[in-house]
Formats: sequence, C-alpha cells, structure tokens
Amino acid sequence: MDVESRMALIRRVGEEIITEDELRQLLQTKDHPIAYDGFEPSGLAHIAFGVFRAINVQDMIDSGVHFTLWVADWFAWLNNKLGGDMDKIQQCGKYFVEVWKAAGIPMDSKSISVKWTSDAVSDPEYWKKVVLIAKATTVQRATRMLSIMGRQAGDLKQTAQLFYPMMQTADIFWLKADITQLGLDQRRANMLAREVGPKLGWWKPVVVSHHMLMGLEGAKTPDGLDENKAFDVEISSKMSKSKPNTAIFVHDSAEEIARKLNTAFCPEKQVEGNPVLEYCKYIVFRKQDAMLFKRPAKFGGDLEVQSYDELESVFRAGKLHPMDLKAGTAVALDAAVKPIREHFEKNKKARELYELVKSTQVTR
Repeated sequence: MDVESRMALIRRVGEEIITEDELRQLLQTKDHPIAYDGFEPSGLAHIAFGVFRAINVQDMIDSGVHFTLWVADWFAWLNNKLGGDMDKIQQCGKYFVEVWKAAGIPMDSKSISVKWTSDAVSDPEYWKKVVLIAKATTVQRATRMLSIMGRQAGDLKQTAQLFYPMMQTADIFWLKADITQLGLDQRRANMLAREVGPKLGWWKPVVVSHHMLMGLEGAKTPDGLDENKAFDVEISSKMSKSKPNTAIFVHDSAEEIARKLNTAFCPEKQVEGNPVLEYCKYIVFRKQDAMLFKRPAKFGGDLEVQSYDELESVFRAGKLHPMDLKAGTAVALDAAVKPIREHFEKNKKARELYELVKSTQVTR
C-alpha cells in the first residue's frame, strides 16, 4: 500500500492529527510504526469503547501500524476506580480483552499487542522516564493535566494523582510508540510528550486523536466555555459508562437499544449535536455501505440511503422523521453489538468476567 493510501486510512481515525506532515514522513521511513491507546479498567463497555474502538484499530492496522492496547490497571488504581481494589481492576482488564476479542480485533495478529501497566512498573527504566518527565514539567502544568483522568485541579486530594499525567506521558516512550492514538480528551498528555520527548533525547510522537462519541443527551456546552470551542464541547459531551441511561452498552439487547435511542436528543431536521446521526456517521457507515429505514407507505415507504452524507441531507431536509431515523439506527447498532453480546452469553469465562464487572458498575 502506498503512503497516501495509508494516510487516508489514518485520517478516517484521526479527527485531529498533529501533524500530517510528520505522519507522512513517519510512514515513509517506517513500514510498521507503533501506535497505542490506553484504557483504565473501570466498568462495563459501551459502544464507544467496544464497537468504535475496534473500527479504529482495524483502520490503523490496515494502514500497516502495529497497535498496542494498553490496559492501564495502575492508572485505574491511582484514579480510585472500582474502589481502588486492584484485584477487581485487573479482572475488569481481562473483561476488556474479551470485549476487544468479541468486537473483531484480531488479538492473535502480529499487528496487535496487549500490555499492562502492572508489567511496566517493575522496570526501573519506566520510573526513570516518569521522573525525567516530572522534572521537565511544572507543578502548575501537571495540575492542569488532571483533566486527562476526568478530574480538575480542584479535585486534587492525593499527591499520587500528580503521578498520573507523568506516567501517561512516560507510557508513550516506554512503549516506543511513534503514534499516540487516543481520544481528544487525552490531548494534554500527548502535547507534553511532543514537547519533552526531544528535550530528553527521545522523539516527538505523532498525535492521532479520535472523535469522542457523544452520549444520548446530545452535545453539551459546559459552564464557562464558548460553544464554538468544539473540542471542549465534544469532551464534555462524551458517552460515559457512569451515566448508563445515556450510553448504549455492548451487552444491551435489541429492545434496550431501541428504548434508549427513543429517548435520544434528535430534533427534527437538526444535524448539529445529534447523537443518533453521529452513531450513523462514526459506527454504522464505517461497518456497512447502506442503511434501510422501514416506513409505512403513507409516510413515504421504505427509504434506503447509500452514504452518511446522503442520510444527513435527507434528515436536514425533513424527508426522514426522527422516529424513523432512531428505529433504523437501532437495528444497525444491534447488528454491530450482537457478536459481542453473544460472546458474553455463550462463553463461560467471558460471562463470569462480565458478571463480576457488572456487580461493580457505578450508576447515577
């Protein structure tokens, strides 16, 4: 595959790429650069984690990238997830691996690696990197970076929390990652890595940040932020497992998916901030070439669209009612999660892990 074809695949993943020129140069000099994303084991998997992540990983490995799935168990411990119980956290990490396997990530491929933070922390070189990065970072900046762990400066209660951003930045260099392929909410750690890497005699990683799927409530502008700051709005609106009524999980039944979508924010003709359309764009049309919307003849009969752009156009024009959009999307999303749901129903080991994680799920 030529470099521009590889670039095109990675652009499908990256909502923001810093920078495209550096990415192109990397692909010209390395046949198989290393990319990574890290995951705190902290609860049940929703479609952003399971289905969308698998789609993005496939595009990355199709482009020739070797992808490392980083099970960040120590990060979940530092962040007091699952009550800070390391055993539960590690069981949840094993559950994550089962989700990825069921979602179609080729876990036995040479292009995929699964690594755990608990393995890295036994290496003195890992901690040397953490300390070197900490020495190159001000306390003010480290405190500002707490947003990568879903917290703000005012949430700082334990000194250990300041280790989190330094460790996450160190991960990139310990994993020898040429590309950081995380969500936009992790941008601050990635930008720090680009700054300190060359200063410490390492390298400047390319940042390929994927889109953050919004929850069923739609786009939310946090207090004090300009609604035109698209990244801030996107991050504040992302799907969250801690708000189960606003998220679609990979274990939801067809009926549950339809019920949740029926409550989704989806005003007639409105495209902006519409989560139902977003799921069509980032999941459905990445997995299939067309969508069918079944309607009675009196409402125009069945409608088939061949692309997301066509879907957006007909919806904006009022030619597709929100309820019909929701119904068709529910069918498509059910098809996407069905293999994962069935894996956990049929596989005894996976089922036991699911039941354990489900029993610890935080809801509000």
